[in-house]
Amino acid sequence: MNILFIHQNFPGQFKFLAPALVQRGHNVVAMTMQKTEAKEWEGVKLVPYTATRGTTPDIHPWVSDFETKTIRGEACFRAASRMKAQGFMPDVIVAHHGWGESLFLKEVWPDAKLGIYCEFYYHPRGADVGFDPEFPSKDEGDVCRLRLKNLNNLLHFEVADTGISPTHWQASTFPESFRSKITVVHDGIDTGTVAPDPNASLTLNGNIVLTRQSEVITFVNRNLEPYRGYHIFMRALPEMLRRCPSARVLIVGGDDVSYGARPESGKKWKEIFASEVRSQISEANWSRVHFLGNIPYQHFIPLLQLSTVHVYLTYPFVLSWSLLEAMSVGCAIVASDTQPLQEAIKHNETGRLVDFFDVTGLARNVCELLEDQTQRQQLGRNARTFAQANYDIKTVCLPRQLQWVERLSGRA
Repeated sequence: MNILFIHQNFPGQFKFLAPALVQRGHNVVAMTMQKTEAKEWEGVKLVPYTATRGTTPDIHPWVSDFETKTIRGEACFRAASRMKAQGFMPDVIVAHHGWGESLFLKEVWPDAKLGIYCEFYYHPRGADVGFDPEFPSKDEGDVCRLRLKNLNNLLHFEVADTGISPTHWQASTFPESFRSKITVVHDGIDTGTVAPDPNASLTLNGNIVLTRQSEVITFVNRNLEPYRGYHIFMRALPEMLRRCPSARVLIVGGDDVSYGARPESGKKWKEIFASEVRSQISEANWSRVHFLGNIPYQHFIPLLQLSTVHVYLTYPFVLSWSLLEAMSVGCAIVASDTQPLQEAIKHNETGRLVDFFDVTGLARNVCELLEDQTQRQQLGRNARTFAQANYDIKTVCLPRQLQWVERLSGRA
């Protein structure tokens, strides 16, 4: 078959699926908005394209999101039209539709089967919006803006033949009218590579060597922000440092925003919450806190491998790969009792769950695990076993993803 992937940051969630389809003998092409000189990746032919216009100044804020998606959709439509003129005819299109790129592809290839990656459907209540009372909406019209933000989803429902979602909870956020078309299969973790390593080590500042014998608390976000519980973790930090005088705290993440709003002050969330707790932490204890920024993946896995206790917090929102990678390397995990974590973390079985807002409970659970090697090891073993059984790319997720593509094509 001719199979076309659409992802503005390809490969993204398709990093295992696309090469596997190449290995099965299919002609696989990927359209991406990334600027690249490469013509091919893992046997996948790359077709980069760009938007030719920007957003309109002073456009109504309720429709600004959809204008952005329309601009990307048009850019993808124009590039697809050129591909069609050159003779390319996909049998199947697999798209992460969240940025709007695939909005108009059925106008180019009406006979192609379209499968969309159903990551999240927005709700004014019951999910991420309104979850954290510390950051209430400043405009009663935000519910209207949020409703229009789903236009991209709704328009895709008209043309998509099926969907795929990484967790049951994320799939459940979609309307019932389309939910029956969604197959739940996670993107997958290579548990053979992302595995425990008793010899893992990491050197900080050129002279601090950390190993599995060190006491290490890890906290990982793409960007340090409230959506992923950075403010809660920082507020628990003074107590963790007092109770655990030998522990070092490694905080991974950038100082930009991936989700939610930017601070009105113009400062960075990282700076705001570090400053909030700094006066509660002595100089000696603060020297044990290390902000690592964004680190390369080849350094990220060793960091998890030497973690004594890993902390993962999130609003009810999209599940991060980093949690499942931490499970796969056998971390002892303290996580927020929020969806969709409850699908992976079973309290006192594969980790510990605490109320997202319980700063005292978070510090207590982290320190208790630091002091209890037997419990840590048991939770870590259980977490890895669960990850292998439910999220391993080779034995679980990829076979199901391939079945999904074959069903989509009608050639199952």
